[in-house]
Amino acid sequence: GLGNTAIVKAFNLKIRDQLHAEIARMFYSAGLPFHLARNPYYVSSYTFSANQSISGYIPPGYNLLRTTLLQNERENIEILLHSIKLSWHEKGLSIVSDGWTDAQRRPLINFMGVVEGAPMFLRAVNCEGEYKDKWFICDLISKSILEVGPYNVVQVVIDNAPVCKAAGFLIETQYPHIFWTPCVVHTLNLALKNICADKHTEANEVVSEECNWISTIHGDVMFIKNFIMNHSIRLAMFNEFIHLKMLSIAETRFASVIVMLKRFKLVKHGLQEMVISEKWSCYREDDPEKAQFVKETVLNDLWWDKIEHLISFTNPIYEMLRLCDMDMPMLHLVYDMWDSMKKILKRQYIGMKGSEMMSSLVFILWWNKSNTPLHCLAHSLNPRYYSLSCLNEASNRQPLHQDNEISKERKNCLKRIFPNNEEFRAVQVEYAKFSGCGIFTDSDSMIDRGKIDPKHWWLLYGSSTTLLQKLALKLLGQPFSSSCAERNWSTYSFVHSIKRNNM
Repeated sequence: GLGNTAIVKAFNLKIRDQLHAEIARMFYSAGLPFHLARNPYYVSSYTFSANQSISGYIPPGYNLLRTTLLQNERENIEILLHSIKLSWHEKGLSIVSDGWTDAQRRPLINFMGVVEGAPMFLRAVNCEGEYKDKWFICDLISKSILEVGPYNVVQVVIDNAPVCKAAGFLIETQYPHIFWTPCVVHTLNLALKNICADKHTEANEVVSEECNWISTIHGDVMFIKNFIMNHSIRLAMFNEFIHLKMLSIAETRFASVIVMLKRFKLVKHGLQEMVISEKWSCYREDDPEKAQFVKETVLNDLWWDKIEHLISFTNPIYEMLRLCDMDMPMLHLVYDMWDSMKKILKRQYIGMKGSEMMSSLVFILWWNKSNTPLHCLAHSLNPRYYSLSCLNEASNRQPLHQDNEISKERKNCLKRIFPNNEEFRAVQVEYAKFSGCGIFTDSDSMIDRGKIDPKHWWLLYGSSTTLLQKLALKLLGQPFSSSCAERNWSTYSFVHSIKRNNM
């Protein structure tokens, strides 16, 4: 008894239990998510207070948190970001932007600076009451460019809607060394939308009547999903036969049609078991015609074959979209990814007629819209594509300096980046040395072209071509999509929401 009492007193077990109860009660009463307990600042705040002698300490209140402490933390963040801002002159950065409508239906446009996979929030603009034409968007982009310094900016990445494209061209006119680059992920998503479009418009006129079956399949899938999800009894039957949930996918999500079809494929057998069960037969009387249509469709093998077929021939585009939807610096890889995908589609559907070939044409059309001179320049500065291992991968593969299209676009880029004739001539000579292996003939340099990271290669071996090395290191750190700007809206909606403000 005495020993236990001594241990309890020594470790303050009762006080610890009381503190645990108070913390838990805070979580339960305020509806705080449990994963807040994994936040390192949650742990460090209590650890710090336990290790200090702060008699009578009272935690900060409502007003202090939303005013003084918030301003102090912003200043702290600015200090932490200062070193990143200093690196922009050497590493360059990309301005990426995306639009969003918040819970109050306010149209917002945010701007972020990205380099080496590290996005930094710059600003969010409330465009309520504004006519968002090319001049207005161009003005917003220009303000962000001036904020970070025009000569630090390599490219502006936004979607390729007509108004954004026009604004991008205006930016290129104002700042010839800055390139407008369409978001690759947005472009891929538009290609999939054109293939799966439910009606023919000017935007998808390339899709022939032979693709109508795709929109029919999508319509059937959405009908079945809504028929099950919109009634509690049918949903209960679905949950009894199938452990996976029926997805509710917003149309704004990339490849939403394909994602839904993939989920239907996974629940195929459960759906079939459900519609042939006694429970389904007994309950379908509330809407017999619709229930019969669902049953006949789900049991139709030809219908499932079409779904499998649709998933199969759009899978290359879908997989590339997933690969591209990240913040990693991959500008130097995108040209090869597009080119490889174009060849796969042509090879896969060669000699075919109908929807598969039409899908290939749609993809190639969007590739032509998305391909930019900057993609070609970044591609041509990747040492891997000059290595013997890469050149031997295909019999018809040739060094990039022998490719007419790439050489033409590369020259156009270099002229814009180096408007001074002497510098342009010097960087052209440096590229000739790099591509022709002039001064890069030592064995380590040649072997490492296909072995190590391109940026590391330029740091190790590019010192003799200073202009080209500096340019390559900038381009190898740039993104090719605006995905980080879109993901930022999820963070924004968490930080600024009605529920959070009422806590």
